[in-house]
Amino acid sequence: MTHSKKSLLFILCVCFTGFLTAQSVFGKWKTIDDRTGKPKGIIKIYKKNGLMYGKVLKILEKGKENAICIKCKGDLKDKPVVGMEIITAAKENKDGEWKGKRLFDPEQAMTFRCKIWLNPNNPNELKVRGYLAFLYRTQTWLRMKD
Repeated sequence: MTHSKKSLLFILCVCFTGFLTAQSVFGKWKTIDDRTGKPKGIIKIYKKNGLMYGKVLKILEKGKENAICIKCKGDLKDKPVVGMEIITAAKENKDGEWKGKRLFDPEQAMTFRCKIWLNPNNPNELKVRGYLAFLYRTQTWLRMKD
């Protein structure tokens, strides 16, 4: 194989790998409040034992950077929100959707069932829907560069 063919093959591999990783739900996401449109925090979504988990890396709201979970009960009572696991053991379903029974909102100290998926029109947007009985809210989170 000539040098130019090897270079082209290398460039294509790098571009294709970047395309594949850009399509993943895993990574860092900036949460956006669906009511105010303002950024609230940075969440790291990761895979462990084939399941999805998410934890708070940073709070972006002024004055709440070191928030503790005052309304929480049990082991989470008065614990820092930064580092807190807010998505627990979601399972992947068809079409890249993830569903779980624990999406935790430390501000309200409430747990919701959840459905999480990439926006099919923009893989840099993550749709995060929390369910409580038949009611739901959906937020759009924005992918962050590492």
